[in-house]
Amino acid sequence: MLRESYRVIANAIREERVRGARLVIDPCIPRAWPGFELVFRYLSTRYDVTVENPRHVSRGVAFVEVDSVVLTGDPSLGLADDRNAHRVPIVLG
Repeated sequence: MLRESYRVIANAIREERVRGARLVIDPCIPRAWPGFELVFRYLSTRYDVTVENPRHVSRGVAFVEVDSVVLTGDPSLGLADDRNAHRVPIVLG
């Protein structure tokens, strides 16, 4: 079961694509999952990503925040090589 969970997370990560210096966020997970956490690295920068699934959906981004700033419109974020750690909460729904 644990190996299967890692496979599903890896597939969800593949749905999050880097395009230039932007991370397009579109995770796809089983509806039963409450969410997951991962660390994404871009060059020397760390992004601590937390995905929550309160509505038990398999995909669809309702909310993305980066360092307490809500992203509106396009669910993608600009990536920086600033050697810092950034918090990225994501809510599906």
